[in-house]
Amino acid sequence: MTDTPFNDRSSPLSLLATRRSGKPRDLVAPGPDAAQLDAILTIAARTPDHGKLAPWRFVIVPDTARAALARVMTEAYRVERPQASATEIAALEQFAHQAPTLVVVLSSPRTDSHIPLWEQELSAGAACMNLLHAAHAQGFAGGWLTGWPAFSDAVRDAFGAAPERIAGFLFLGTPGRPLDERPRPDMARIVSTWTGG
Repeated sequence: MTDTPFNDRSSPLSLLATRRSGKPRDLVAPGPDAAQLDAILTIAARTPDHGKLAPWRFVIVPDTARAALARVMTEAYRVERPQASATEIAALEQFAHQAPTLVVVLSSPRTDSHIPLWEQELSAGAACMNLLHAAHAQGFAGGWLTGWPAFSDAVRDAFGAAPERIAGFLFLGTPGRPLDERPRPDMARIVSTWTGG
């Protein structure tokens, strides 16, 4: 635990400095309402995008579709892993039902473009990060998960088609408990100055 406040709005930098991920299983109602979610997704789309391709899409999965998502995931998992345990299946069902709001972000590369695929994928990741920052600015916490469902073609096919890939499942809601502060990198280890030689 930490004494760092959640969602410090005293300055733009304080707001960014206090963003941290919430475990989706610990996120409770309320989540963003329709207007708040629209604003969050509008901000998410304001991301670096070489070529103005918008090589990403957002798919909202409402509460009414969570059982269908759980069914897609568990059926795909059983096909891929016929010996799946009841515990594994229960974990996938829980995955589909956690947090009040779920947005699936798809990397949707334009293969007909001269913009390198890597840059398009980076843009999709940046859109996910913008989404989390916008949710935080609205007073919510978010968790960006991947795991097996993000790499399953069958799960992806429920939302799109190749060459699209699931960039992440972004769960949003209100922290149901204080958010943990994770260890951050030693800045001296990850920042250097290139001197030209």
